[in-house]
Order: sequence, then structure tokens, then C-alpha cells
Amino acid sequence: MNRGVWKSLAATPLALACFLLSGAGHAAEPQAPAKPDLNRGQAIASQVCAACHAADGNSTGGAYPKLAGQHAEYLYKQLTEFKAQPGKTPARNNAIMAGMVAALSDQDMHNVAAYFASQTMKPGAARDKDTVPLGQKIYRGGLAEKGVPACASCHGPTGAGMPSQYPRLSGQWAEYTAAQLVAFRDEVRKNNAPMHTVASRLSDKEIKAVADYIAGLR
Repeated sequence: MNRGVWKSLAATPLALACFLLSGAGHAAEPQAPAKPDLNRGQAIASQVCAACHAADGNSTGGAYPKLAGQHAEYLYKQLTEFKAQPGKTPARNNAIMAGMVAALSDQDMHNVAAYFASQTMKPGAARDKDTVPLGQKIYRGGLAEKGVPACASCHGPTGAGMPSQYPRLSGQWAEYTAAQLVAFRDEVRKNNAPMHTVASRLSDKEIKAVADYIAGLR
């Protein structure tokens, strides 16, 4: 900057403050992430994620969620919330996942999230015909008497969710969905206050029924 200009600004505190707040001091602005690299995302998925989630994101059992076809924005958010920060407990506290994401850069997380989002989820199915009516009632209409809103009001009638806001649920393993609802209810999973409120009003029977119903959504 011209020395004369700086001197005149320094002599007038208000002008100097406005100058600095305006960003005219050329402070570095945070850069937007580069466009996701699906090839790099696939490499990470194969090397880091495949043992639990399978290379294409279609895990083979309910202990681990299917990631294929999930919204990239949601996957990225979860990865960032698993990642430990100095002196802080992760927003989503999971020792295994914290270890998996520890070495991933922010761009790596965008890449792998985009890769899994680009894959096709294998459909699931409801397995307990006796609980389908209850699961359907909770998912589509909620439980007014318990203050439980319809799951469909956020996650959509087919469980497709909404990018950057609500995750896709359709086809997910019933065991995994039920486990997450219990974790939300018991505040083991603490990264979504509205889900804690909803899950805290559901019984074990209701959680199992709606999770099984969700597995069959298409």
C-alpha cells in the first residue's frame, strides 16, 4: 500500500477501522473445495472404507450402514463430525470412525463422499409383516398422541431424503436404522438434537417397526 495512504488512514481511527473491516487489507478468504475427484474417492473407499462398507458402499450386514446412493453433503458432514479436533470431543463420537478419518484431508472427505453418492444402493426389504402397519403409521403419519412427527415430513415419502438437509433412509439395513434411533434416544449419538427429541418418544417396539418399514422403502 502507498505509505501516504496508510498514514492518512492511521490518522483517522474511524477511516482505518472501516478500511480493515472492508477487507481492503487483502486478508486471505477461505477457498471453496475443489470439484470432487471420484477416482480419488474410489481409491479411498477401496483402501479405507471397504472392509466395513464394501468398495461400492453396499455393506453386507446391518452392523455397518449402506453408503451407496447417500447424499454427498450428508456423508461429508458425518465424516467431519467423526473427525477429532485438538482438545475437543468429536460431534459424533465413534472411536473406529475417528481412526478412519484421522488421516483424511477436507478434500479427501469431499472426494469419498461424492464417490459413494455416485454408487447405486442395493434395495432392502421389510422382514416382519406383523409390524409393517405400525412402521407405516409412524413413518407416514407419525404418532400424534406422543408428539412424534411423520418421518416422511423430513425424509420424504419414499425415504429419498433431501441433499444437505436430510439423509436418504430407504433401503438402509433395519438393524442399523434401529441402532441409530436408540443411540439418538439415549444420547449416545449427540449430533442431531431434533432426532434425539423424536427418538426419545419412541418405544423399542416402535423403533424396530419403523426401522423395518424403512428398509423396504423404494
